[in-house]
Parts: sequence; structure tokens; C-alpha cells
Amino acid sequence: MRPGFSVKRVDRYILSQLFLALVLVTVGLVALIWLTQSLRFIQIIVNHGLSPVAFFKLTALLVPGFVATILPITCFIVVVFVYARLSGDREITVMRSAGMSDLALARPAIALALLVVLFCYGLNILLVPTSLSMFRSYQFEIRNQIAAFLLEPGVFTPVSDDVTVYVQSRGTDNSLQGIIIQDARQPRDPSTILASSGQLVVTADGPMVLLEDGSREQVNPKSGRLEYLTFQRNIINLAGSSRTEAMDMTDSAAAPLPDLFHPNIPLTQAEQSKWLVEAHRRLSAPLTALSFTLIALFAILGGRFRRHGGVLRPVGAVITVTLLVAVGLGVNNFAARSLHLLPLIWVAAIAPGLVAGFLLFLPRRLAPGRA
Repeated sequence: MRPGFSVKRVDRYILSQLFLALVLVTVGLVALIWLTQSLRFIQIIVNHGLSPVAFFKLTALLVPGFVATILPITCFIVVVFVYARLSGDREITVMRSAGMSDLALARPAIALALLVVLFCYGLNILLVPTSLSMFRSYQFEIRNQIAAFLLEPGVFTPVSDDVTVYVQSRGTDNSLQGIIIQDARQPRDPSTILASSGQLVVTADGPMVLLEDGSREQVNPKSGRLEYLTFQRNIINLAGSSRTEAMDMTDSAAAPLPDLFHPNIPLTQAEQSKWLVEAHRRLSAPLTALSFTLIALFAILGGRFRRHGGVLRPVGAVITVTLLVAVGLGVNNFAARSLHLLPLIWVAAIAPGLVAGFLLFLPRRLAPGRA
């Protein structure tokens, strides 16, 4: 090691560039993904009058999942970019001339990858399931409350697939005049409800309409005759049609990690397999950050310096990681069909990094002039 050359200073120099690039790239990609995914909620905001606060609260709950998914990939991207720039500027050549080994050069990237692994574990085990559970609950609440915003005077409004509501006028206090409700929630016994007035009431069970001075008309399926029933007061729940679907609890993405291994709700055999695969995916996915980082380091540090920069090895690393991501998705799908393939989830996450680390470090351990 040359006098005046500080390895710790070099580590801080490289690590600071890696960390800054990781933050910028991750924030940029998360913002892009958030924008594309939030477009499906904009129509509800624009057409039905939900507040921007509800929109941002709903979409913000998806962000932890985006971060957990793309962070290993962004870690790979910044390691390739930063080390390729250092190599192109001959900074790596100078560091090697000063006596630094490939392991010493790779140390900042490995340290960053380990931080990403720990951060992803925190996301996958704690934050992502909690945020997705809150997202599902909040989405359920919005779906049940949205009928209060949908009813527009003079318009036949499809509150759901099987309920259509018409109101002649609507007051600022949610009082309604001239009400027609087509209720087909019972496919064999649809009915039409007429009322002279009513009141829209938002409850914990969803929006309801309190009807006054009305009638209910329906055709008897057996006799084919029209049946007519008058009433002074009646209550119609506008949220009842969507409640069953909204309360579906078989989504493994929002389940806590212990529940994935030991479900506390009835599940089919296929659903139990998906939950178990999801548990192993959460525990193995963060390790891909370290594997992808080692692949990036092998691509940059494993080759000889070229005056005009090496392009083939970084491109090869990008193609390799892309294939590994595709393989990981395929392995998850196959493992859900056959639990005997569960170990392949861990192999796909760990084996590429072990191979890249072996090819990069072990053949050079006994090389002269390395420190």
C-alpha cells in the first residue's frame, strides 16, 4: 500500500456515490411506477368528487411494495453505473496500482447491498403487509362510501353491477327527491323501487337510502304477475352488493408472515400452496440484492481495463439479471403448483451470487500484489 493512500477514504468515496445514486434512481423509479399505477384511481377522483387527500392516501399505501420490488434491481443498476464510470475514468486502475485487491474494491458495493438486504427484510416482513392490509381496508371503505358521491340528479347511476339509482333532485343535506332504484341483487327476483323522497345516510356498513312514501314492484317468477307493495318508510343498503368481494381475505400479499406459514382462515389446498410460496418469496427476495450486486461487480472488476471502456460485460450482466428476474417469477409459479420445488426459490436467489463471487474473488486470492 502506498504511503498517504487511505483505504477507508476510498471506501467512503465509493460508498457515498453508490448511496446517492441508489436514492436518486429508486426515488425516480418509484415515482414513475406510482404515477402509472395511480392512473386507475384518477377517474374516481375526477368523476365522483373524492378528495385529493383520499387519492394520495390510497396510492401512498402502495409505495412500500414498489420499493421492496425494485430496490434489488436499482442496487444492481447503480453498482454497474458507478463502477463502470470509475473504471472508465481509470480510478479503479489507480486503486489497484495502490495495492487494493478486488475484494477491497468491492467492499463498498457489498456493504451497500447488505444494507439493502436488511432494509428489504424490514419492508417484506413488516411494512409491506401492513400497508397492503391498510390499502385493502381503505379501498373497501371507499367502495362502500362512494355511492354517497355517485348519486347525481337526473342521471341513472350504476352504483354497482346490480343496483342502479335515479334521483330527480338532491339537497345539500343529502336529501333526495323523486327516487327510482333498480335492484337486481337477487337475479331471480329483481325489483323496482319508487319513492317520493328519501335521505342518503352514510353508516359504518356503507351508504344507505332511507325511503319515504314509496312502492316496490316486482314480477312473481312463478305466476308471472306483477306484484305491487306500498310502504311509508324503507331502507336500502347501496353497499351490500360489493361487500362479499371486498371482504375476501385470501390475498397472501397482505397477510403477516406468521399467517403465511400457519393460516388462521379456511383456505383451499391451492391457496395454502400460494401462501407458503409467498412466505418463502418474502424471505428469499431480499437476498437477490446481494446476488445482483456480485454479478455487477464481476462484470466490471472481473474484466481487463479497456481504453474505450468495456460494454459487453455490463450488457451481459444486465441480460443475466433480467433473465434471473424472469426465472424467479417462473420458479414462484411452478412452486405454487408443486411444493417440492420450494427449494428452487432459494436457489434462484442465492446461487447466482455465489457463482459470481467465486469467479470474482477466489481465483485471485493468492495472486501477488493484492492486499
